[in-house]
Amino acid sequence: KKIETKYSKNSSGHYSAGVISGNYVFVSGQLSVDPETNKVPEGGIEAETLMSLKNVERVLTEVNLTKDNIIMCHVYIPDIKLWDSVNKVYKEYFGEHRPARVVVPSNSLHGGCLVEIEAIAEIECKLD
Repeated sequence: KKIETKYSKNSSGHYSAGVISGNYVFVSGQLSVDPETNKVPEGGIEAETLMSLKNVERVLTEVNLTKDNIIMCHVYIPDIKLWDSVNKVYKEYFGEHRPARVVVPSNSLHGGCLVEIEAIAEIECKLD
């Protein structure tokens, strides 16, 4: 099942904002673009990291999930030197919740963004 937000419906990219498969939600990479203004927020990597995380959560909200349902994140940044700043915001955002994560240094990102985050969330967790 495809997941779209009111913002992703206007995207020219050939992808869904998220896809439900089985008990999982796969959230496509969310850039650090403010969907209300279609601009990258001012404030550098920290502001952009927070925006990307909020964009991931916007997709999850469409299916009544929250950041607490996230079990894995892939974080793409253009320079590994940004890791500490990204980690600081990531830690503040998730608090005690600690999804698995990988941070991947990449070349430049679309639109000049400094961060893109994709996520996997679990719809229902059944522990025996």
